[in-house]
Amino acid sequence: MSPRTRRRVLALPLAALLLTGTVGVADARSGGSVAAAGITATVNADGSYRITTQQPAAWTFTGTVGRAVTGQSTNTGTDAIGQYQEIVFTYTDSVRRSGSIRVYQNSPVVLFGSTNLASVANTAASGATFPALGSPALPYRQSFQHASWSPYVFNGTLAPDSPLLTFDAQNRGYLVSPADNFAVANMTRSSGNTVSAGITSSVGTLPAGFTHRTLLAVGNGVNATYGAWGSALLALGGKRPVANDANATLNKLGYWTDNGATYYYKYDTARGYAGTLDAVVKDFAAKGTPVGYLQLDSWWYPKGSSNSWQGNGTDRGGEYTYRAAPALFPNGLAAFKQQVGVPLVTHARWIDPASPYRQQYSMSGDVVKDAAFWNSTMDYLASAGVVTYEQDWLSAKAQPKYNLTDPDGYLGNMARAAAAKGITMQYCMALPWNNLQSTLYPNLETTRVSGDRFERGKWDAFLFGSRFASALGVQPWADVFMSTETNNLLLATLSAGMVGVGDALGRQSVSNLQKSVRSDGVIVKPDTALVPLDGVYPAIAANANAPMVAGTTSDHNGLKGGYVFAYARNGGSQPVSFSPNSMGVAGSAYVYNYFAGAGRVVPAGGSYTDTVTANGSYYVVAPVGSSGIAFLGDTGKFASLGSKRIAQLSDNGSVQATVAFAASEQSVTVRGYAPAAPRVTASSGSAGAVRYDAGTHLFSVDVRPGADHTAAITVAAS
Repeated sequence: MSPRTRRRVLALPLAALLLTGTVGVADARSGGSVAAAGITATVNADGSYRITTQQPAAWTFTGTVGRAVTGQSTNTGTDAIGQYQEIVFTYTDSVRRSGSIRVYQNSPVVLFGSTNLASVANTAASGATFPALGSPALPYRQSFQHASWSPYVFNGTLAPDSPLLTFDAQNRGYLVSPADNFAVANMTRSSGNTVSAGITSSVGTLPAGFTHRTLLAVGNGVNATYGAWGSALLALGGKRPVANDANATLNKLGYWTDNGATYYYKYDTARGYAGTLDAVVKDFAAKGTPVGYLQLDSWWYPKGSSNSWQGNGTDRGGEYTYRAAPALFPNGLAAFKQQVGVPLVTHARWIDPASPYRQQYSMSGDVVKDAAFWNSTMDYLASAGVVTYEQDWLSAKAQPKYNLTDPDGYLGNMARAAAAKGITMQYCMALPWNNLQSTLYPNLETTRVSGDRFERGKWDAFLFGSRFASALGVQPWADVFMSTETNNLLLATLSAGMVGVGDALGRQSVSNLQKSVRSDGVIVKPDTALVPLDGVYPAIAANANAPMVAGTTSDHNGLKGGYVFAYARNGGSQPVSFSPNSMGVAGSAYVYNYFAGAGRVVPAGGSYTDTVTANGSYYVVAPVGSSGIAFLGDTGKFASLGSKRIAQLSDNGSVQATVAFAASEQSVTVRGYAPAAPRVTASSGSAGAVRYDAGTHLFSVDVRPGADHTAAITVAAS
């Protein structure tokens, strides 16, 4: 655990000094209000303030700075989130302060800010926390614990660095979190439902001009609330959501050697470590499921006082030097990369007490904050063909001191040095503040959302953690599993993030892997991460054994197809229900039980019901377009409508689909539902004869590519 404390202390938000836009001066004696997007913010002369919302409900949030306002103005302007209306006010307690509240024209969020205009001790006696929001008392809450992989908790104690989601049985919610200073933020919630945003007491003094900001987002639907909140934080951080095919690690199948994989601190002694992994890479390629990268876990560098790749002690120790262990890589890391012929992902720990780095670089606890170290490290990795740097142990020994400078010296210098060399990053064992901090780093692309070795017991954590990560624009990573584990492979594929396996040489399931990837190793995946559907949140918050129903989509210019995975959480079987319309699949839809190979039409506004077991059931949800046809795509792939297979899709009275092929693929079978046998023609590539089952109304047709490795087909009613 970190040295952070949970003591409630002074929160100090945004500065009038930083504002831009037009200004209207208000009389501080009478107070003032601003309004936008159905949200009104009011600051009164006595220092009390109020936020009221019209949507998703008539809610009121209240608070006070405990002092009379001495000056006030209203501003209009534009920041990274968008056009805003704002109240700026000043008051004095132990020092003079400036506070602000912004509401936005096109976003259901409120940004609070406070600046102390002189240096001040960071104690409760120095002044009232701003904001400290007396909030609507909705029945349910979700937050994330200050522990490895930020595990979710419903209705539990709020961790100091966690966002807080509060919601009702109708899925209407609001979410409060820090908007900056994430490492030292101190979120608290009182028994009376006052949510306060302060700075942890490990920071003794706040310098003159220090600003802290807090974000409030509201939404009709839990996922919409997370979406609005995450979009605002990303905008403030200057980061765009990471594309699900941003680099080789996200676009292609990977091979992992971390805890739970076959070759974690273990190898074929006849081949050596390098020879074993080289043989694995070649074997996957020979079987038509090539890996696009190779992950090297902590075994690859010397650790502990023994300065050996095995390390020593109960945890093997920290990094002695962050270079390839000579006993494993006598010719160096770059030579190994040339041998295996694929990019590398390299794991990192903390700095061992015996490491010479402690005398060479500026440290913060057991990590380096010195930019020179990070520049040297990323130079070395880039020269060796490393594409992603994985920082592990973030909730344990790989933590900086919690002050106003060291967290950025550590994670900020790491990110900047990696970005300068074109290296992306992954966080592992992240605390909530690490995930929030990721909004500042465009090259932080993935984060682990569940514990070591993905398996059935980690599904819940994976799905709720994926909602946290994906809201912040980061692709979630489930962790390693074996390709023989069908449902683990399915969930990893639907995560829209990495898919990585750790099978023993020659033991992979080629048939399973071919449901996830094309013959070039490209993952066929949905557009966004698989996350719990809205109704799951109040159901599980009210009943810990309620079933899980999670979904995601592929969007083809507004024509959406969906994917739903559901499983029982009571140790037996449970009924589940979901509405295709709630997932954005407009109108009537055909719901196809993937493993049963059968389905049925759900009318517009209707719901699909089924009974599921602990091992889960999987459904593809295809819209029934104006043609009367539901195109399921390539059901040989889990994400049958994923853009790496179905590059384009439309239905304007007939289905128009562009099918994408890997260079070595000669044929793909596409399927769908139609009331009668359809006609299928190809304007590029070719289409074979239609096969139609009059009982199930399912059709299939084999499609072959043209010279550009695509086929353009039309599916029309007879």
